Amino acid sequence: MQDQNRIAEFKKSVQNKFNIYNSLFLNLPYSNIENVGMLIPLLMEQSQKGLKEGLNPKEIIEAFFNGFANLHTEQDRIDFMFRIIQYVERQVVLYDSVEDAAFPKLQQHSSSRSLKDYFQLVEENKSWDAIEKQLNNFSARIVLTAHPTQFYTPAVLDIITNLRTLINDNNIDEIDVALQQLGLTSLVNSKKPTPLDEAKNIIHTLRHVYYDAIGEMYTHIKSSVGNAQFDNHDIVKLGFWPGGDRDGNPFVTASITKEVMNELRVTLMKCYYNELKELQRKLSFKEIQEPITDLKNTLYEAMFDTSIHVTYEEIIAPLIHIRELLVAQYHGLYLKDLDLFIDKVKIFKTHFATIDIRQDHSMHTVVMQAVLKKYGYINESIEELTQQQLIDILLQESISLDPNDYKEDIVKDTIVNISQLSTIQESNGEQGCNRYIISNSEDVYSVLYVFALFRWCGWENRDITFDIIPLFETMKGMDDSRSTMEQLFELEAYRKHVAFRNNKQTIMLGFSDGTKDGGYLKANWSILKTKETLSEVCSEHDVAAIFFDGRGGPPARGGGKTHRFYAAQTSKVANNEIQLTIQGQTITSTYGTKEQFKHNSEQLLTAGLSNSILDNEITISASSRSLIEELSEMSFKKYDALKHHDKFMPYLENMSTLKYYTKANIGSRPGKRGHKAKLELTDLRAISFVGSWSQLKQNVPGYFGIGTALQTMQQQGRFDEIQQLYKNVPFFKALMLNSMMSLSKCYFELTSYIKENEEYGAFWQILEDEYLLSKRMLLELSGMEILMEKETVSRESIKIREAIVLPLLVIQQYALQMIAQHNEHQPLYEKIVTRSLYGNINASRNSA
Repeated sequence: MQDQNRIAEFKKSVQNKFNIYNSLFLNLPYSNIENVGMLIPLLMEQSQKGLKEGLNPKEIIEAFFNGFANLHTEQDRIDFMFRIIQYVERQVVLYDSVEDAAFPKLQQHSSSRSLKDYFQLVEENKSWDAIEKQLNNFSARIVLTAHPTQFYTPAVLDIITNLRTLINDNNIDEIDVALQQLGLTSLVNSKKPTPLDEAKNIIHTLRHVYYDAIGEMYTHIKSSVGNAQFDNHDIVKLGFWPGGDRDGNPFVTASITKEVMNELRVTLMKCYYNELKELQRKLSFKEIQEPITDLKNTLYEAMFDTSIHVTYEEIIAPLIHIRELLVAQYHGLYLKDLDLFIDKVKIFKTHFATIDIRQDHSMHTVVMQAVLKKYGYINESIEELTQQQLIDILLQESISLDPNDYKEDIVKDTIVNISQLSTIQESNGEQGCNRYIISNSEDVYSVLYVFALFRWCGWENRDITFDIIPLFETMKGMDDSRSTMEQLFELEAYRKHVAFRNNKQTIMLGFSDGTKDGGYLKANWSILKTKETLSEVCSEHDVAAIFFDGRGGPPARGGGKTHRFYAAQTSKVANNEIQLTIQGQTITSTYGTKEQFKHNSEQLLTAGLSNSILDNEITISASSRSLIEELSEMSFKKYDALKHHDKFMPYLENMSTLKYYTKANIGSRPGKRGHKAKLELTDLRAISFVGSWSQLKQNVPGYFGIGTALQTMQQQGRFDEIQQLYKNVPFFKALMLNSMMSLSKCYFELTSYIKENEEYGAFWQILEDEYLLSKRMLLELSGMEILMEKETVSRESIKIREAIVLPLLVIQQYALQMIAQHNEHQPLYEKIVTRSLYGNINASRNSA
């Protein structure tokens, strides 16, 4: 019944409203081509019909031009296609706005439990003491990244915000004006954003959404606990990668990191100043006005001068004094408002969000080799040293690094950056920047190189106030992670560092590169096993393990339903804190409004706390583990064969949009690591890898191999065992449901023309066969008749979004066909492909 009410609300508040406002939007006279908006539904219909009939995109587009658009010159047709792309992009923005506006109404019919529901369960179970203790120590860290999976500018985000309000008010006249504004506002960057641009875009959301949302959420938790002394201001923390994540991004430099830190601090001072100004109007009492004015003036100066660093104590002390005066002399009037502000200051302090530094281990190797060579420890290569010799140098030798002693940019910048981190902590507080993540960690040196670089960049004679975090993202890295961490913990110098960091060790496990490396099922199963193993290793050394997951995005990049994922973790996995990355479309779709942020943050907390509250420890039996192991190996064998197929990389390079990702002004980061002439899978960034499959509507990394594994079990007469696995093991079920989400976004009809291609036809057939097999086997496994059968609203949302972008995708494929024919207008067709990326990227929101 609840699901029926939810889909009824969706049809009323999303589907119907979108249809109404979309018809209004498509009638707006924006282009020089008459009735272009009115032709979009017709092109959508012709695309759907033509693809079902087996026509290729070129045949569909040419038939449309000849039969409906009355456009005869190729230049006119190209201009028309650009107009279609522009309209479709804005249709996606409109749909985003409508769906976001309906979020509170849809949640009224949601089956997901809120914190309030869990607190009621606690009340019924009389278990407040246990849960209050856990609430005092538990936290969720949401780390915002700049990965280019969606890129709305602040101007467009403001339009979306405005549209949400107007749609809720059904203000048709103002909606008409806002749609006109949307039509005239560019959705595309004229040039590639810099890392600072990316940071400012996300800081815009921090200021206008998260600042209030986290404060209100904290107040709600504190009041629900019913303990005025509750003071876990870290229960929801913000992390920040733009400006600190230099893995594969040469444009992130030491100076950029410093600029972003300043931007975060200054923006926070603006938030504080504006809220204090509002408070001053309410607290109009003689004794209070002077301290408020003094604090306001202090914040005002810090808003405009980055050289002025106001400390946390300089902000919180006057506020505590004002509170004491308010209670003692003015009957506590407006105390609730003041306490909310004080809590925000305790949450955000002077940093707003903790910026993480991230770099690839290979870059640290380059730096270390240059340093050891300069100081005479090696002639050319680190390989000249034995393992013990190298460890002794890293942990015992005293070196003072000067960036001016080196020629290589990466060496200079790494030294400058690590050297400046202490001054960044002085300006933004220690929480402003206290984590250093090493991508592609595969051995003990990944951590020890960074540990040594800190020692040699000014931290020699004092404790290192940074968590050094290995990121095990490849199959090899995960397989060797146990011995890596054991070896680290047995080193006295490193174990002393961990003790200084409160005996906590954060470990990041990579999803996107793991999936690219090992395939969907094997990568995710390996990650769970690695978590269990590392939880055990940490426990044996009296260290609290904290896992940091790369989860924001589609299932193929490790995403999917976040609550379902964390609620399915076994009791063998340390549960001290939830940490995850959120990027691109997940920032705007899942955490883009106050209501969404609070709801989904609550879901994180309830997922982390649910097993404790419900006393429901999840275990996977030995027989179930053996089954999952068999399935993952079968799936990996199929995926690995595809990965090593001689057409795998050429197909991506020549038949997908892969090469156009680097041409699109979406993000600052290059599409691949390194500068090799020949593209290799290991160098390819997961975003462009997964994104290219998504543009093709083939989504290979999200399911490939699963169908073959399930069918093999069925042929062995063991399918009933797999059905029991699906029924009884939440982790396995979550993976299968996520794969269904990937499959539901596939549309092989779009590229069926490739099966006639002499070079790539057979390879395309391999992909479609596995898609059809995976779909059939997953439906049989789940007992469903259609994909995502029990996720009606998500399924309908995907259906609408896929329909909106279908004309754009057909145009994209048409342009790729014309490029393959070396058309005289090739540069324009290449531009069409690049421009068409945006609408599809933005439409592919994922409920994470």
